Amino acid sequence: MSRGTHFDIAIIGGGIVGLAHAYVAAQKGFKVVVFERTSKSVGASRRNFGLIWPMGQEAGKYLERAKRSREIWLELSMKAGFSCHENGSVHLANHQDEWEVLEEFFENANDLGYDCQLLNATAIATKSPAIKLDGLIGGLWSSMEMTVDPREALDKITAYLDRELNVHFNFDTVVNRIDFPKLYSGNSYWTADQIFVCSGSDFETLYPETYEDSGMTKCKLQMMRAQIPFYNWQLGPTLCGGLTLRHYTAFKHCSAIKALDERFKERNPEFDRWGIHVLLAQNASGELVIGDSHEYGWSPEPFDKEEINQIILKYLKTFTELPPMEITERWHGVYSKLEGKNEFVYSPETGVTIVNGLGGAGMTLSFGLAEENINRMDAKSRNQHHPVSMKS
Repeated sequence: MSRGTHFDIAIIGGGIVGLAHAYVAAQKGFKVVVFERTSKSVGASRRNFGLIWPMGQEAGKYLERAKRSREIWLELSMKAGFSCHENGSVHLANHQDEWEVLEEFFENANDLGYDCQLLNATAIATKSPAIKLDGLIGGLWSSMEMTVDPREALDKITAYLDRELNVHFNFDTVVNRIDFPKLYSGNSYWTADQIFVCSGSDFETLYPETYEDSGMTKCKLQMMRAQIPFYNWQLGPTLCGGLTLRHYTAFKHCSAIKALDERFKERNPEFDRWGIHVLLAQNASGELVIGDSHEYGWSPEPFDKEEINQIILKYLKTFTELPPMEITERWHGVYSKLEGKNEFVYSPETGVTIVNGLGGAGMTLSFGLAEENINRMDAKSRNQHHPVSMKS
């Protein structure tokens, strides 16, 4: 058994949750190591829209965390050299019940911390050349949302942490046992003063009994990328329709959501069957990103369903009018989900903290949550001379 280096903080998982904790910790001067089981992060953090989406977060803790994450994304994009497009978002209303949800939401939205405007059809149509005018009532414009290409961002954040902040990365290294302060992989082990387990949808390798007891599950989503041949065609803000109002917790307090919900359930049961809501985004390379669906369970089906892709594309046409496009990629991702919460922060043993369960909001919330966790750990460590147990 060979012994590796001792670190202040060890992080298991090189996705966005792990990288966020590594960034915040290294900024504070901690000696940090990240263990990633593959040669680069290839999980849900690489397979999503790349949206930083405060508008979808419930007012209060989650909205404020999302806004803080937004600030860190902008800061880090300048340092690491990846594109972070402040393009905003538009929620479009093509039915009266959708418009009533937006009206109700907007009544106190800005007082709650959202930065948005409710606009009529003429005004909202100026936000994007892709907005379908036929049947359009109006929409909610928000300036808060941003878009990154997760593939570019993950790689450049990793390189920056390695190059500038001296974060050590052990790729192709599966940590299969923790006996604090030791972490084991095969015939090697390392030690650390604090260990953060940010392993995403891997519920089986470390602390499987904790995940089983937590009620957490896995969510499979299907997505697509498309090319538009027109040179430098720009979508502008990320676009979505009435389905998205059902999906995000920001709108759940609106009484008008009930009528909208009932209409979709009655007329379009396939949306609920596959957990579909539809977003259209554009990355810095000009590619359109389209999705997505939500299928839940501990063992997601490995085969994608073309039926789901076609339902998504059909609904997309109800609120957009796009130039001819070619679908260039289809894929799926799997993330962890804890019903009713946007984080699972738990200490299964002293000195070890599991950080998981951000659901589909990992890109939006990770940096804010990491800052809270590292600051809490740092404050407690300054008052104690031994590792601390973090629970929430």
